[in-house]
Amino acid sequence: MDVLEAPRITPEIVAEHGLSPDEYDRILKALGREPNLLELGIFSVMWSEHCSYKSSRVHLKKLPTCAPWVIQGPGENAGVIDIGDGDAAIFKMESHNHPSYIEPYQGAATGVGGILRDVFTMGARPVANMNALRFGRPDHPKTRHLVAGVVAGIGGYGNCVGVPTVGGEVNFDSAYDGNILVNAMTVGVAKTDKIFYSAASGVGNPIVYVGSKTGRDGIHGATMASANFGGDSEEKRPTVQVGDPFTEKLLIEACLELMATDAIVAIQDMGAAGLTSSSVEMASKGGAGIRLDMNKVPCREEGMTPYEMMLSESQERMLMVLKPGREAEAEAIFRKWELDFAVIGEVTDSGHMMLEFEGEMVCDIPLGPLADEAPCYERPYAIPKAPEPLTDIPESKDIVADLLKLMGSPNLASRRWVWEQYDQSVGADTVQCPGGDAAVVRVHGSKKALAITTDCTPRYCYADPYEGGKQAVAEAYRNLCAVGAKPLAITNCLNFGNPQRPEIMGQFVGCVEGMAEACRALDFPVVSGNVSLYNETKNEDGSSLAILPTPAIGGVGLLEDWENSATLRFKAEGQAIYLVGDHNGHLDQSLWLREIAAKCDGPPPRIDLVREAETGKLIRSLVAACGVTAVHDVSDGGLLVALAEMALAGGIGATLEFERNLPIHHWAFGEDQGLYVITTNDETELQHRLGQSFAAFRRIGATGGDSIRLAQGEVPLADLRAAHEGFFPKLMGSELTPEF
Repeated sequence: MDVLEAPRITPEIVAEHGLSPDEYDRILKALGREPNLLELGIFSVMWSEHCSYKSSRVHLKKLPTCAPWVIQGPGENAGVIDIGDGDAAIFKMESHNHPSYIEPYQGAATGVGGILRDVFTMGARPVANMNALRFGRPDHPKTRHLVAGVVAGIGGYGNCVGVPTVGGEVNFDSAYDGNILVNAMTVGVAKTDKIFYSAASGVGNPIVYVGSKTGRDGIHGATMASANFGGDSEEKRPTVQVGDPFTEKLLIEACLELMATDAIVAIQDMGAAGLTSSSVEMASKGGAGIRLDMNKVPCREEGMTPYEMMLSESQERMLMVLKPGREAEAEAIFRKWELDFAVIGEVTDSGHMMLEFEGEMVCDIPLGPLADEAPCYERPYAIPKAPEPLTDIPESKDIVADLLKLMGSPNLASRRWVWEQYDQSVGADTVQCPGGDAAVVRVHGSKKALAITTDCTPRYCYADPYEGGKQAVAEAYRNLCAVGAKPLAITNCLNFGNPQRPEIMGQFVGCVEGMAEACRALDFPVVSGNVSLYNETKNEDGSSLAILPTPAIGGVGLLEDWENSATLRFKAEGQAIYLVGDHNGHLDQSLWLREIAAKCDGPPPRIDLVREAETGKLIRSLVAACGVTAVHDVSDGGLLVALAEMALAGGIGATLEFERNLPIHHWAFGEDQGLYVITTNDETELQHRLGQSFAAFRRIGATGGDSIRLAQGEVPLADLRAAHEGFFPKLMGSELTPEF
């Protein structure tokens, strides 16, 4: 139907576009008239939570975003930090949750494709992908299908496009039964003097469309991602985009080739809301206007209307502003790479988005209301009070049996089944593959390396959002320090339920405020990110199942010499094992409590941010001085799980001595924060260095043998490995290549 022949806007049509009556009144005031269907559609996607951050941006301002090494903070396609020698790291994390639940393969694949475009749009060559995945109960009827599809989609896209997937996390909880989380992160490297931005400028400059043709896939994807799930989730398949990693690879090379010239004024990828968001963002950031001729948009389907063209989220597309007279040069490059290229409009000084179709003006919207003046809500919130500490924690009946059960449990078992489906080494710069505290990727042609991690403990955030937000940032900081890297900055993906529920908004506010405190204390600013709300499912009785609050953190740090990075595996027999940090055996909210005692109660462990920063600096200095042979931070599962992971990684056992002033299960499985396990072959020198520091430390054993030995019992590494490696093959039926 032609947009000019569309029916008048009714309350039902407004509601179908995800707009409230009050928001529609704002549209009427902004235009001074009734919108047509195309204009309503444009407002609907630009005012969606996914694009406008209307429920979150008032709180996001609390996050620290500046540091001497920050070149670009939030507000662009990705964040940029200076890593020395004229090099910059460019990175961001994004969500593709709703699409991945509806169509797991394509949802996850296009999530990877979208975050890659965010990074190479800035002028960076992508060097690493990460992900953070959350699924429902392992025995839920949809879980196996969702895990298989998501992992295959991530691997299928990343492997084909030629960017290594070097790490991530996978968790299971019943809260994600009806709404999984798929968060994708990409890191790229660029020169500091060749970074590209999205602000359009230069009246009369040509606007060009490059990449794939526009189809009808993904229409209203941004609106769908800003609403609760209901019983109709299967009917939303047409809102999920379809990706083509081979075209993405061509697009990367073509864009980087054009970026080597000086032809580009501004560039923006077509992500959520497609041509609408890319054109609005470019024009509004540049304080300009934009005019597009919709008849010139490359389409792969006949009879597409401007409404469909503007709201399509077809993949592998970019929008650029070029310098005048450079069109032929740019076209030659994109034609060489067999990609579409079309001049579809120009920059104006009107301050409006103006769209023409078949000789008529079909859209005329002032840009202010679409972008900077979009709705911004201060929604009511109630931050939940932290629970009281437990007073009835049971005793462990068998410490060895507990360890075996934990090592094979869904949230601690080996993720080998997952990461073996990803190409981890393409590009030949991967120094540390999945399985350690952080991935390490060399900056090509140099001694430097980037350390990368993704972290969050949702059960902590649910119990106490403020402490949970602090812990998510501190855990990322700790994992980077554990490999010897100086933590520089974070990106985030803030996944929550319905913000119109005060308790959910309270979770969001609490987590953000905790994150902000940790970022300030650790000098670890936020340079990019994403907010994903309405991650919940309506039940037939009208109730809602919300996900656990999940503020996923992506951390990036710098190693001056990639050859001097630490790993977690035991290296040799006869080496002393030390624990650094204050260990009090905190079992509330621990995995031991959940898996062994069948409880999920009490407060999460507290974070001492001053000690966290000091201990991290100490660990980095030990790694730099080659004073340790292995390093691993203590996190989920506690100290004994960390030691078991080190033993399994190195194929070497250990004899351990536990703290006599703690009950054995508190010592073994307490999840106190700021703890590191280290090994050394020069115990005298290590004790000297530790003794000069502020840190608490103690010798807890020595490496050797083929088992983990305690006074309370012994467990062979073979048994630990069988338990640790068994979960995923059993869950997935040992299928490594799911068919779709």
